[in-house]
Amino acid sequence: MEKRFVDYAQYHALVDKVLANVQQANFHPDVVVGVARGGLMLADGLSRGLPSPMAVVMASSYREGSGTQQGQLRISSSVASLSPLQGRVLVADDLVDSGRTLAALLQHLRVAHPGITEVRSAVIWHKHSATFQPDFFAETLDHDLWIVQPFEVRDFR
Repeated sequence: MEKRFVDYAQYHALVDKVLANVQQANFHPDVVVGVARGGLMLADGLSRGLPSPMAVVMASSYREGSGTQQGQLRISSSVASLSPLQGRVLVADDLVDSGRTLAALLQHLRVAHPGITEVRSAVIWHKHSATFQPDFFAETLDHDLWIVQPFEVRDFR
């Protein structure tokens, strides 16, 4: 599979683009939830730029084939947060591939945290073929490629 390496300058410009999209939509989340691992840097940037507190959830469906093939979704049993998840929530992840993971995670959060009144999603990359449309994103990918984010280079030496 083709790989696209993104450096820190490119990455921060993409985070700023997502942040601008959220601000232009006049969405003011009560908390930004970062999906570990790939969504943590985006969540941090959004949390600082909006400003809103940040929480963290673990969710993964990419464990097969050395982490390159989608398998069964696993979601952490708790969310790391200083206060209960409630109100307006913005879930940040790195990319929407098929869309199944993020759609299932949003549904899980709504059920597990009934105080949530609105949940939206933000990603850096959105694959054109995805079945789920995130609310905010920086780029649409027209073909299948593997993004190597600047903090993932140890995985691809």
